[in-house]
Amino acid sequence: MPKLGIAIVGTGMIGAVHHRAALLAGAEIRGVAASSPHRARDVAQAWNVPRAYRDIEEVVTDPQVQVVHVCTPNHLHRAMAQAALEAGKHVICEKPLATTLEDAQALAALAASTGLVATVPFVYRYHPVVREARARIAQGELGPLHLIHGSYLQDWLLDPASNNWRVDPALGGASRVFADIGSHWCDLVEWVSGERFVDVSAAFATVIAERSTGTGQSFTTPAAGGAMQAVSSEDVAAAMFKTGAGTLASLTVSQVSAGRHNRLWFEIDGTRASVAFNQEDAERLWIGRPDQREETFVRGPSAGSAEQRRLSVLPPGHAQGYGHCFEAFVADTYHAIDGERPQGLPTFEDGLRSALIVDRVIASARSRAWTTIG
Repeated sequence: MPKLGIAIVGTGMIGAVHHRAALLAGAEIRGVAASSPHRARDVAQAWNVPRAYRDIEEVVTDPQVQVVHVCTPNHLHRAMAQAALEAGKHVICEKPLATTLEDAQALAALAASTGLVATVPFVYRYHPVVREARARIAQGELGPLHLIHGSYLQDWLLDPASNNWRVDPALGGASRVFADIGSHWCDLVEWVSGERFVDVSAAFATVIAERSTGTGQSFTTPAAGGAMQAVSSEDVAAAMFKTGAGTLASLTVSQVSAGRHNRLWFEIDGTRASVAFNQEDAERLWIGRPDQREETFVRGPSAGSAEQRRLSVLPPGHAQGYGHCFEAFVADTYHAIDGERPQGLPTFEDGLRSALIVDRVIASARSRAWTTIG
């Protein structure tokens, strides 16, 4: 099979992750587009790719490109993904799919009408032990569910000197912390548990009222000093959900929790067992049993469910992490373009589902009332 020709639009931290994953999946990177033609030329030279595109129009008219990776700030997702789909290109679009529910609905409908492969990187689905948890729940090992709970905590915006385009609602969207990381938790927990949220009660808080006017790349060390500006997007959020089966779920999200770098954690409690996963210790799945018994399932290619074994590309004791998840996601997207049907591949329909949850969470936080998700 000839190599897929791809273009990467957006060259920040996540663009570099896409670049590595695409190379490992066997694609040929035809070129990059960035925030400016000069930036595109610099990155094209650094990445040793042949073209620096001027803009999205040049990207989608390149006949050597079959797949467009959209890795730009959130407010650009809808227009760029739409342009690629309308040009007949397959698309990987960073989440959120769009900054409004209406734009996400339009993109999902367009993707469905074209028949093209269109995916969203909800890559935490690709931790092998997450697949193990999902398989055990699907097989009934936990029994009917009693409770779902967890958190997603970061600390990269704890310092008021830290700022980033995500903090600006005009670029990141009406919600920051919930749309940025709470969306990952919701996608993961709905997918693992097999239960969907139908109602939500949420609250937001901005605990750092002013931030530096200077902005930097995500997770970078801020520079001290300089002018400050008011912040309107939330730093922390809490939400309680009810699923269609009547199970309660609770979630806390934060980007200002000292010492928590990227701690996505969930526990799902059933009548016969519980499972818990911590993304910062992703080699292990905790399993609670009756009579105070505990077990630990360790990732590996020779035990557990078929999907857990498929995604365990290294022997036990050789840690896998976020990078491996992203690489598996991109490879599965390319396999889908080749006509395969990989399990658990998150598509624009999943991106739309996430946009719906975020929209309803925002509405609940504003109204201070239980709100139907649908």
